[in-house]
Amino acid sequence: MSLADARDVFGWVGAATAGSAGVAAVLYITARIAGMGVMLTLLPIMALLLLTLHYFTRQQDAEEAARRAAALAVEREAELALSQARQREAEQTAQHLRELERSEGRFLNAFTHASIGMALVAHDGRIHQANPALHRLLGCAAGALEGRGLIEFVDEDDRHRVTATLVGASAGAEALLPAEVSCRRDDGTEVWASLSCSLFAEQSAQGPSLILQVQDVSARHRAELELQHRASHDKLTGLANRDRFNEVLAQAIAAARDDPTQGFAVLFLDFDRFKLINDSKGHTVGDEFLVKAAQRLLRCLRRGDLLARLGGDEFAILAADLPDDGVAVDLAQRLLEALTEPLSLSSMEIATTASIGITFSSIGYTRPEDMLRDADIAMYRAKVGGKARYALFDVRLHTEVTQRVRLESDLRQALAAQGLAIAYQPLYDLADGKLTGFEALSRWIHPDLGPVSPGAFIPIAEESGLITQLTGYVLHDACAQMRRWGFDHPGAGELAVHVNVAARDLADLDFVPRVRRALATSGIAPRRLVIELTENILMAELEAAMSALKALRELGVGLAVDDFGTGYSSLAHLAVLPIDSLKIDMSFVRNLRPGSKEAAVINAIVLLAKSLGKHVIAEGIETELQLGMLRELGCDSGQGFLLSRPLMGDALDALLRQPRPYPPPPLPQPLALPRRSPLALAASR
Repeated sequence: MSLADARDVFGWVGAATAGSAGVAAVLYITARIAGMGVMLTLLPIMALLLLTLHYFTRQQDAEEAARRAAALAVEREAELALSQARQREAEQTAQHLRELERSEGRFLNAFTHASIGMALVAHDGRIHQANPALHRLLGCAAGALEGRGLIEFVDEDDRHRVTATLVGASAGAEALLPAEVSCRRDDGTEVWASLSCSLFAEQSAQGPSLILQVQDVSARHRAELELQHRASHDKLTGLANRDRFNEVLAQAIAAARDDPTQGFAVLFLDFDRFKLINDSKGHTVGDEFLVKAAQRLLRCLRRGDLLARLGGDEFAILAADLPDDGVAVDLAQRLLEALTEPLSLSSMEIATTASIGITFSSIGYTRPEDMLRDADIAMYRAKVGGKARYALFDVRLHTEVTQRVRLESDLRQALAAQGLAIAYQPLYDLADGKLTGFEALSRWIHPDLGPVSPGAFIPIAEESGLITQLTGYVLHDACAQMRRWGFDHPGAGELAVHVNVAARDLADLDFVPRVRRALATSGIAPRRLVIELTENILMAELEAAMSALKALRELGVGLAVDDFGTGYSSLAHLAVLPIDSLKIDMSFVRNLRPGSKEAAVINAIVLLAKSLGKHVIAEGIETELQLGMLRELGCDSGQGFLLSRPLMGDALDALLRQPRPYPPPPLPQPLALPRRSPLALAASR
């Protein structure tokens, strides 16, 4: 107890004791001096003082007791509050522990039953704990992952990405993108997985510090690869498509520009008469043909060559790393030889050929489209040269293409200005030599190039879409000419005129109405007009041709099949087609000899035509031997240079003024083609 506490507790006792001692001393002295009387007088006063002292003492004791009681109450309240606080703290701790247990239970349940793989791993990728989903994903037995390194399941090319993800997560990096990597299961199969990693919320120095999530994305990865493959490959054949070919070709051009020793070539391949196969046999057969043909082409390539399908029946080959240009030529020859053997399809065998154009990087290309264009130009030259062959591109071909573009523009202008002429080749009855009609043939005298062969400008008209306009021009001119001859030459009133039509004409819904208008304008009888279409066109456009031919038949127009014997027509179709005449192709007449195969073919055609009630016309008659044999074989009519060349103007009028049996006297050949014209070829027929 301190001095201050002793004074507070015992101060009043000391004062009372001291006071009482003082009073006792005063009384004693007073009694000795004054006597007992005075002593008695002072007794009440002394008693009063003692009572006062007693009262004061009692009061002090009461206050002290009250203070002690208050202090005790405060102490008890403090103890109670402390006890309540301790109780609340214990309850909160217990609640926290219960919540922690529930949270850990939920985490453990989620970790264990999660559909994606999860693992607790160390910073170095060592697996401390893995859930069943991760074991299934990696093809491991339960508990087989603990203690193993995650990196050992990852493909070597992707391990650096996994390491970077672990390092970033260990450093506390946020917003880490999932890493998609290729993994190898324990059985060696590949699985693509998306890895996400982050710091573990309750890491400890002894336990794992990272939580890893691994999701199987193999299905999505395969779908993405499939989409990428479809975007860069042909769906039918599985070959690279045009976009992919151009991409690889651009890389090859860039490499050759940096290193000219890295020479290469582009081969452009187009199957001859594929459209006829596709249309006559059906698209299913056509697709199967392309697949089988692509497989055969692939077997001819060298390692590193790229084969692509550009569309339809057009293919391109990038022949890389060429030591010399002869390697590309040898490749083209192998391709042509491989296609000589018929392709065995599910329902038939089909023989075909192809035309190939070749161009080389040594020309100095800078754009893929330019190189493909020139290879295409060379391929077209191979087709013009007779098909089933290859052709090399050179600058001369580019010049011809430029001229071809110019001719298309000039032909368009000539048709608009009606600047073309019509020549007429006579047809004769082979039995009595009488003139029966004419075939109308278009002719074009270019203002700068001179006469341009029909073999040059008619294909241009077909490719550019001008053929319907050209056919309409010939049709109206021929009908009008027949009307004029009927007035000017009395014997010409029953002659017929033959007009050739193209495949695009048959597909034109306005073709039959145009024929009707030409007849109405000219006023000639419909029977005097004969529409000729080739056998190949007829069979290729059979469905469209049927409706058009029936409409023409109802109109009264004559119908003839030109170049008969060169196509793929069937006897069943020939029997039901509403045609009147068959024109034997000049290739059979040209080689006609006694006992020849051509004689047998012509005999078969004549017998077939007679049995079906068809008229037979032979074209390309150039010798007396051919004329005599055709008459003996039973051909009804004929045309050719022996009988008459195509005529115009005065020569036609002279023929009609003196109609005589063939052969007529020699007449000057019109439209002699000058040598200066690079596009002038021998006149057709």
